[in-house]
Amino acid sequence: MSDRWSYKVLELKPKLLGGSASVRLEDELNRLGKLGWELVSMTHSHFLEPIRCVLKKES
Repeated sequence: MSDRWSYKVLELKPKLLGGSASVRLEDELNRLGKLGWELVSMTHSHFLEPIRCVLKKES
């Protein structure tokens, strides 16, 4: 097992029109999960702010 990690910050910006943020977030996390990325943390402070996700995978 490697002791080195790569990190990615995903920002999902709110859309006033269009699909549900939950569906868009789930689709994107599933896509990245298939590429080996694992969700480490997520923040969302206000409905007008983007959802920020930190992901990691072994390098």
